[in-house]
Amino acid sequence: MEAENNIIQDKKAGKSKFFPVILIVIISIFISSIFGAAFGFMAGGISKKILPSSISKIFNGSQSANNADVIKQQIVDEDSAVIDVVEKNSQAVVSIVISKDVPKMQSFFSDPFNFPDFFGQGSDPFSPNSGPNNSQGDTGTQKQTIGGGSGFIITADGMIVTNKHVVSDSTADYTIITSDGKEHPAKVLAVDPVNDIAVIKIDGQDYPTLNLGDSDSLKIGQTVIAIGNSLGEFSNTVSKGIVSGLKRNLTASGGAGQSETLSNIIQTDAAINPGNSGGPLLNINGEVIGINVAMAQGAQNIGFAIPANQIKKVVDQVKATGKIITPYLGVRYIPIDSQIKQKINFTYDYGVLVVRGDTVTDFAVIPGSPADKAGIVENDVLLEVNGTKIDSNNGLADLIAKNNVGDTIILKIWHKGDVKDVQIQLAERK
Repeated sequence: MEAENNIIQDKKAGKSKFFPVILIVIISIFISSIFGAAFGFMAGGISKKILPSSISKIFNGSQSANNADVIKQQIVDEDSAVIDVVEKNSQAVVSIVISKDVPKMQSFFSDPFNFPDFFGQGSDPFSPNSGPNNSQGDTGTQKQTIGGGSGFIITADGMIVTNKHVVSDSTADYTIITSDGKEHPAKVLAVDPVNDIAVIKIDGQDYPTLNLGDSDSLKIGQTVIAIGNSLGEFSNTVSKGIVSGLKRNLTASGGAGQSETLSNIIQTDAAINPGNSGGPLLNINGEVIGINVAMAQGAQNIGFAIPANQIKKVVDQVKATGKIITPYLGVRYIPIDSQIKQKINFTYDYGVLVVRGDTVTDFAVIPGSPADKAGIVENDVLLEVNGTKIDSNNGLADLIAKNNVGDTIILKIWHKGDVKDVQIQLAERK
């Protein structure tokens, strides 16, 4: 018992001796923490004031240099991509020279849409001093170059896509100049009666070709590259820009009385000059996403191109049949606007009104046409094609062109106050 008490006393004694040690250690840690934090804070402030600012500048400068290198590399990469596209695809771009027998006193060069000569180097066809032979006694004709355009090869045996307005003169001769400088006489295979597209042909084999891309996947701001025969003088001129707008609608016209209604086209700020008509607009992958067709006069860097997806169907038809087969409805019409809507007490703000033209033969509905057979008459309003509203984004001609000859469409019409659906079988445009 006595031994047991001694053990208990020893434990208590040990406990009492150990407690002050623990307390001292805890206090030491606490004090060290406080002083460590204080000195750390003071050291940070002192180092901020004392250490050379050049160290900070070097660090920040290093970051800036790295950022600059990244930006520089991005620019180099983009330029390299553009250069690569041009080197691989420009050989398939051709110049089109238009020549014709004209009076000897006339000598002129112009884009078929009569764009102005920006450099003042062209001659006025109506000037009394035009041409190499301008004496009053000189008569007869001579072959002269009267215009120029561009195109691009789509088949190895020489099939070329260009604009319809470039090759619209049936009395003219067309010569293709390929990238190697060789001249080839061209034959017009087919022209699209609806879109400003034509397909021509030169003899030969193993020509370099371009591929058509998907224009529906285009984004505003996307890089594009235009190649063409600028001013009819500078072949294979390259310009770079971006897609500035999509689904634009406009009427392009020229001094020769020609005009084209262009719908759902691409707007770009890539330089498009006279002579570029018919040339390709390429994406960064080297695919044709449009045909350069027009430019806005009196403006800077506003050009337009027909989307590639409007070209594919035409190209496929010509490859398969040698011609363009276009379905048609057979009506003359004007879009519904606020004035027409009010005049006919109309409730819809879309559609087209079937109307006759200015002359006796300008029928509102062509006799024997699909529309005539379906019972459509003057003053009917066409509202929808296969459930799609006819409006500024979806023109009637575009909606009809999406179908094939022989297809049956459902046309929603407004007829004398009643709305009804009419089934119409499309026929070939002659």
